[in-house]
Amino acid sequence: MLYYLFYPLAEQVHLFNLFRYITFRSASALVTALLISFLLGPLIIGWLKKLKIKDIGREDLPAEHRNKAGTPTMGGLIILAAIIIPVLLWADLSNQYIQISLAATILLGLIGFYDDYLKVVKRNPKGLVGRKKLLGQFAVALLIAVYLRFFPLNPEYATKTSLLFFKNVFIDLAWFYIPFVTLVIVFTSNAVNLTDGLDGLAIGVFLFAAAAYAIMSYFTGNFKLAQYLNLLFMKGSGELTVLCAAMVGAAMGFLWYNTHPAEIMMGDTGSLALGGVIGTVSVLIKQEILLGLVGGVFVMEAFSVILQVASFKSTGKRIFRMTPIHHHFQKIGWSEQKIVVRFWIIAFICALVALSTLKIR
Repeated sequence: MLYYLFYPLAEQVHLFNLFRYITFRSASALVTALLISFLLGPLIIGWLKKLKIKDIGREDLPAEHRNKAGTPTMGGLIILAAIIIPVLLWADLSNQYIQISLAATILLGLIGFYDDYLKVVKRNPKGLVGRKKLLGQFAVALLIAVYLRFFPLNPEYATKTSLLFFKNVFIDLAWFYIPFVTLVIVFTSNAVNLTDGLDGLAIGVFLFAAAAYAIMSYFTGNFKLAQYLNLLFMKGSGELTVLCAAMVGAAMGFLWYNTHPAEIMMGDTGSLALGGVIGTVSVLIKQEILLGLVGGVFVMEAFSVILQVASFKSTGKRIFRMTPIHHHFQKIGWSEQKIVVRFWIIAFICALVALSTLKIR
């Protein structure tokens, strides 16, 4: 919005020439996201408390976690506002990368919102039935995958993806591209959802992933940098830096309220949307495989659940005391703050290693 308002005036007012620079608009989007979080946070928290929209808790969780029952949830509303509004203000809305990413954020956020609504308003502990939630996620992801397959943003690399650690080596997924993209988005959306179990855990880990993809989006959208780093140059993808910067700002702003002891929880409204959009960004810039490293903590959380279920069904024994794995560490005596900070450290290391691979190749 501001981009369209001020950039055309650059010839008359030289200062407005700043709007041509992605770096300026990304920094502005980050700051705007922070301000929106700080302004809307207390209002939304107070509104949710007044409506008594609170987490009703689960009986199978560790005792210290069950004490959080009654904390306002649906905090994803703060996150979504802090992402969407800055993007509308600072991004080039004619850019298809932005359009697709925003669509993924909003649609998956709506699925999460409906799940939270059933849990905390309708008092249904199970919320949206698992298969229906998955069906909604698959529908959104499949829609994106099909669109990208038949209306590629960069036809030359329509069904290709980058191979980790190797330069100028790209995999052509051909017919497997649609199921691959669908699985990446759905897996990431659910992985973030599974990680959202302790105060500040998911949003802190997401912050590092968003920052890493902000940098990678800028690289892939810059011809000289992409050529230097042997990345697929995706014309127009640099605009995703604005979106990712807004996500970083939204994550920082929400962490202000979500840090222990949390004043509000993000709920599925936030977790499904955040996971979905980071998965979508990885698909759009052809760095899907690197997502496994950038989001190492998310992968660890998701696979702990998969391994636990597989082990119990095949042998009747559990590998972990409880999953997702952050609850396992609670069960063996780690404090919540220790788990969260240590997982943040792992997430930071994963993001750094992922970015270093761009130079290694």
